[in-house]
Amino acid sequence: MRELLALEQGDTLARLLDMPVSYTPATGTDELRTEIAQMHGVEPADVQVVTGGAEALLILFHHAAAPGSNVVLPHPGFPWNEAMAKSFGIEVRPYHLRAENQFRIELDEIRDLVDGNTRFVLVNSPHNPTGSVLSDSEMEALHDFCADRGTGFVSDEVYHPIYHGSASKSAARLERATVLGDFSKALCLSGLRMGWLIDRNAARMEAFKNARSYFTVSSSPLSEALASIAIRHRGAIYARAQSISGANLALLDQLFAECKGVLNWVRPAGGMTAFPWLADGGDGREFCRQIARQGVLLAPGDCYGMAPHFRIGFAASGDGFAKALERFATIVCALR
Repeated sequence: MRELLALEQGDTLARLLDMPVSYTPATGTDELRTEIAQMHGVEPADVQVVTGGAEALLILFHHAAAPGSNVVLPHPGFPWNEAMAKSFGIEVRPYHLRAENQFRIELDEIRDLVDGNTRFVLVNSPHNPTGSVLSDSEMEALHDFCADRGTGFVSDEVYHPIYHGSASKSAARLERATVLGDFSKALCLSGLRMGWLIDRNAARMEAFKNARSYFTVSSSPLSEALASIAIRHRGAIYARAQSISGANLALLDQLFAECKGVLNWVRPAGGMTAFPWLADGGDGREFCRQIARQGVLLAPGDCYGMAPHFRIGFAASGDGFAKALERFATIVCALR
């Protein structure tokens, strides 16, 4: 909190202390919507503030729910998405991100899954858990395909703009895209519980506001004020996140070079997660249990429907990540 407030000039703390503790508008304060809109090059009316990326997704799946409807989602992907779709009775049609293809999307596979009952196609770039990234041309091709068919196109960009190679543009530039972002990943402020949806379609925005009014009513005025500060100073926050994740990724480069033959991976092109796997096809969950006994936590691949894999998050600051890798390497060496 102290570091965040220090980014602003003037007596920011006094301004916060004088703030009324009351409801904010269901759409979000004008200040925060304006800051998010300027960041993405859209109008404030195109921005819906939500309670983290989770509520953004909840609203999207709620809006998609209808008899016989389906959604097209990445596999592997954020496990919450499939669970939420099924809870609304929506058919899930997965498209596959394959290690042999560097976890990139295959446009023809996605096109073949879309029909007249498809409410939206969702992409996640940079992707959780693999760290793969859609190129600008891939994003545009998929957006145009969906637009031509009247199918929704949703771009989950919670890890944008953290890239470890060529950067991609936000899909907010695309006329018919729905874009979601949050403060938990790239902006590193998960405790604010803030996020946003961007959509130029007025009817959908009205439906999003209506759903939000029922689900959570509004955000805390304090959270929205702090979120506005973060967006104004996003350059400094993103630079720090990029520096820390880049340095940690360099440590992972070294580790996986030394562990070749035991572990395989596709180096993430963006974001703060990687999705390695056991080279012998063994049980990733048991491997994660061994690592956990050394005080290092990983996400087992079976959480994503891919048992030999495991997810590594590499956004930790300080010296904790390097120490964790030392313990990790001890276990891996024993597997040789």
